Amino acid sequence: MNDNTPFDQSYKSFIKDLKQKIYGTKTKAILSANRLMIELYFEIGREIVAKQETLGWGKSVVEQMSRDLVSEFGEKSGYSTQNLWYMRQFYNTYKDSPNLQQFVGEIPWGSNILIFSKCKDEQEREYYLKNTIAFGWNRNVLMHHIKTDLFRRDDRKDKSNNFEVALPSHLSELATDIVKSEYNLEFLEVAKDAHERHVENTLIENIKHFLLELGYGFSFIDNQYKVSLGENEYFIDLLFFHRKLNALVAIELKVGKFRPEYAGKMNFYLNLLNDTVRMPHENPAIGIILCTDKDGLEVEYTLQNVMQPMGVSTYTVKEKLPEELAKALPTKEELEAKLKEGNQ
Repeated sequence: MNDNTPFDQSYKSFIKDLKQKIYGTKTKAILSANRLMIELYFEIGREIVAKQETLGWGKSVVEQMSRDLVSEFGEKSGYSTQNLWYMRQFYNTYKDSPNLQQFVGEIPWGSNILIFSKCKDEQEREYYLKNTIAFGWNRNVLMHHIKTDLFRRDDRKDKSNNFEVALPSHLSELATDIVKSEYNLEFLEVAKDAHERHVENTLIENIKHFLLELGYGFSFIDNQYKVSLGENEYFIDLLFFHRKLNALVAIELKVGKFRPEYAGKMNFYLNLLNDTVRMPHENPAIGIILCTDKDGLEVEYTLQNVMQPMGVSTYTVKEKLPEELAKALPTKEELEAKLKEGNQ
C-alpha cells in the first residue's frame, strides 16, 4: 500500500481492532492502578490499627501522619486526616471478610467509602459492591441507591411475579433481578391518593429520575402507548425497552391496593405487544404493575394461571402538604427574615 492508494477494508478492520486493543489496555491499566491503590489503603489502615493497639498511639498520630505524608506527596495525594481515618475504618470493616476483599479493588475509593461507611452489615455491603461492579454505578448513582435502600427493596423473597413459569430459566433469573419489589418515587412529591394520570404525567416530567430508579438498561419509548385490536384502541401507561433482557417492558400505574383484575388487563396488553409490536429477534414482553399497596398472597393466587410474564411491585411517594396547610406555614423567605430579627 503506497501513499496514493486509498486505504482498503483490511486496513480499516486492522485499525479498528488496534484501537480496541489500546482502549482495552488503558482500561486494564486504570483498573490495575485502582486495585493497587485500594490494596495500599487497606495496608495503611492495617498499620494504623496495629500501631495504635501495640504501641498505644492515640488520635493525634493520624493527624501527624497526614502532615508528614502531605508534605512528602502533596495536598492532593489523598492523605488527609479524614482519608487516613477512612483507611482505618476500611481495614476494620473488611479484615474479617476475605470474601468481600476480592471486590473492593474493582471499584473507586469514593464508592468504597460510601459502602463501608453507610452499610450496616456484610450482606448489604456485598450487595452494593457486586452491583456497582456489574452495572458500573458511579458515586452519585450508588449514593441514590443506598439512600433509597435499594438493598431492602430488591430482596428476592419480597418479589411477586410469575417469571419462573412464564419465561425460560435464563430470562426468568434476569427478569427477577431487574424488577424490584418496591420502587421509591419520592422525587414526584404527589399526594398518595393522586389520580393515576397525574402520577404518570409527573413521572414523564421526571423521566431521568424514574429511569435511575428503574435501574440499568431501561430505555423509555412512550407513555399512553397505543395498541390496536380490530377497530378498538388501547393505551399502555408506560412502555420501555430493556437492553439486557432484549424485551419490551410495559408498566401500568395504579393508585391504591393491587386488584386481581389488573393482571388480566396486563396479560391482554402483553399479548397485543407480542403479536403487533415485538420484533422477531426480541424476547417476550414483560409487564410490571405498580401499586401503592399489595397483598402478597392475593398476588400469588392471581398470577398462578396467568400466561404472560409479569410482576407486581409497590411504590412510595413523598406526599405534598395539603394546600391549606402549606399556606399556613411560613415561606423560606419569612423564616430567614425571622432568623435575622432574632440575631439582631
